[in-house]
Amino acid sequence: MKTHSIAQRLIATVVLSQLLLAIGLFFVALYFTHRQLLAAFDTELRGRAMGIAALVHYSEDERPVLQFQQDMLPPPFERRNADLYEVFDQTGKLIARSEGWPSVALPSELHPTYTNFEWKGETFRALRLTHVAVLDREADTPANDFLTVTYASPLTPVNRTIGRLRLYIAGGCVLLLCITVPLALWGLRRGLHPLGDLASNAALISTSNWELNPSAEAMATRELLPLTNAMTSMLEGLHRAFMQQREFLANAAHELKTPVAILKSTVQSLLQRPRSSEEYRAGLEQCLEDMARLEKLLHSMLRLARAEQWAAGSLQRDLAEIDLRTTCEAAVDSITPLAQQHAIDIQVSSNGPVIVRADSEDLELVWANLLENAVRFTPANSTVKVRVASDVSHGVVEISDSGPGISPDELPRIFERFHRGDTSRSRDTGGYGLGLAISKAVIEAYGGSITPKNEVGAGTRMIVSIPRKS
Repeated sequence: MKTHSIAQRLIATVVLSQLLLAIGLFFVALYFTHRQLLAAFDTELRGRAMGIAALVHYSEDERPVLQFQQDMLPPPFERRNADLYEVFDQTGKLIARSEGWPSVALPSELHPTYTNFEWKGETFRALRLTHVAVLDREADTPANDFLTVTYASPLTPVNRTIGRLRLYIAGGCVLLLCITVPLALWGLRRGLHPLGDLASNAALISTSNWELNPSAEAMATRELLPLTNAMTSMLEGLHRAFMQQREFLANAAHELKTPVAILKSTVQSLLQRPRSSEEYRAGLEQCLEDMARLEKLLHSMLRLARAEQWAAGSLQRDLAEIDLRTTCEAAVDSITPLAQQHAIDIQVSSNGPVIVRADSEDLELVWANLLENAVRFTPANSTVKVRVASDVSHGVVEISDSGPGISPDELPRIFERFHRGDTSRSRDTGGYGLGLAISKAVIEAYGGSITPKNEVGAGTRMIVSIPRKS
C-alpha cells in the first residue's frame, strides 16, 4: 500500500494557498490601481476638454462670431504625442481642430462615456462634451450658442505607470511569499511537533511498558487531546486484557497442575508394590474421580473460549427461538439435588412466555451457574427466587437469594476468571471460579448484560437482560 505524508500534504497545501493568495493579491491590486489611474486620467481629460471650451470667445466685430485662441493651448499629456481636439458650434460649424486629427470618424456613442481608439499605433482615450456654454458671453451675444467639444489624449502615461506598478506589485508579492511561506512552514512544523512526540512515546510501549507518557505540549494541544485520551484508554484496556490473559494462563496451569499431580501420585502409589485387585480397583476409581474433575475444568475452559470467540464474531451459529422460562425450569431441575442437600427451595415465576433467539444449552448453563452460587450462599431453609419477565425489547431473568451478599470490595471482581470470593471453599465444594466468567461471556455474546445488585446482609440479585427476537 502506498504511503503518504501528512506533513508534506499540509506543506504543499500551505505553499499552494500562499501562491494563490499572492497571485490574487497581484491581480486585485493591479485592477484597482488601473481603475484609480484611469479615473484620474478621465478627470484630467475632462478638465482639458473644458479648458479647450474656455478658449472659444466672441470676436469684437459688429456681428460677433466665435473664435478660438490657438496660442493659449495647454501642453499635451505626452510630449511625443500631441493631444487631439475639435470644437463645433450648435449649428455644426467647425470652430477649431487640432493638427493630425484622425481621419477615421469617432464612434457616435462617444457621449457621455469615455472611449478608447487606436490611431497611428497609439491608444487614445476620448471624451465628447455637448451643450457646453461659451464662457466669454456678453450681453449682446446670442444666448443660445453652445459648443460640442471632443478631446482625446494618448494613454501612454497610464500604460507606462501601470507597467512600472506591475513590476512593483509583483516584486511585493514575491517578497511577501518569501516572508510568509517560511513563516507558515515553521508554524506548521512547530504545530506537528507534538504529534511527533506522541508517536515517539507510543513507539516505546511494550509488554513491559504500558504507559503512554504524552508530553505536556501534546496534552496542551486541543486537537491531539481526543487522540491522546483515546490512546490512553485503549492502552489501559489492552493492559487489562493482557494481564487477564496472563493471569488466566497462570491460573489455568495451576488448576490443571493439581488434578494431574494427584492423578500421577495415585498411579505411582499403585506401582510401588504389588497390590490386591481391590486396592487396584480403589486406586483406579480415585484416578477416574481426578480425571472427572480435570475433564470438568477443561470443559469449562472450552465453554469460555467458545463464548468469547462467538462474542468476537469469529464463530457463526444458527439459533432457534426458545422460551426463557423453559430454560430456567430445566436449570432448576438440574440444580434441585444440590438445593435439597442445603434445604433450599427454588421458586420460578413469570408473566408469560418470553421468546428469545438463543441456544437453550447455553442459557441453561448460565442459569445453573447462577443458581449454584445462590444455593451455596443461601442459608438453610431459605428460598431462591427466579423471576422471568420481559419489556419491549429484552427478556429479563432475575435470580435473587437471601444470603449475606457480596462485599463491595469483591463485587467488581466476581466475573474474573478463577476468582473465588470465599477462599475457604475447596475445588470440590466451590468449583474452579469459572462459572460467572462463563455466564458473563455467554450473555454478552447474545448482546445482553448481566448485572449484580447487592445489599450486604440482605442477599444478592443477578439481573440478566437478553435482546428478544427481531
